[in-house]
Amino acid sequence: MIPEDLRYTAEHEWVVGADGGRLRVGITHFAQDALGDIVFVQLPEVGAVVAAGEPLGEIESTKSVSEIYAPVSGTVAARNESLVDAPEVINTDPYGAGWLLEIAVDDPSMVDGLLTAGAYRELTES
Repeated sequence: MIPEDLRYTAEHEWVVGADGGRLRVGITHFAQDALGDIVFVQLPEVGAVVAAGEPLGEIESTKSVSEIYAPVSGTVAARNESLVDAPEVINTDPYGAGWLLEIAVDDPSMVDGLLTAGAYRELTES
């Protein structure tokens, strides 16, 4: 269950192009499965500046708390506010309604440095 049209990080985030030149960010099926039942999500405010590879929030599950890392550098342009009341959507639809945020990227070519679906598949199967 690794969509071919997304790019991935080794920390199990995904990105896809969104409206207005922004990138939509979420966590992968692999990550949500490892976390278990997600009960809380902490995301940065709209307007926050994030740096690639740096923590930008947290996901809390019944098992643990895990950091979410910025896959690219830029400014938070939108947050998925529905996750405040229904964080479990990440478990049921990590690539759709369970998206986390959108980032207006500083350098769109940063996406080229992220993992392809094939490379991410190799990472998760090793």
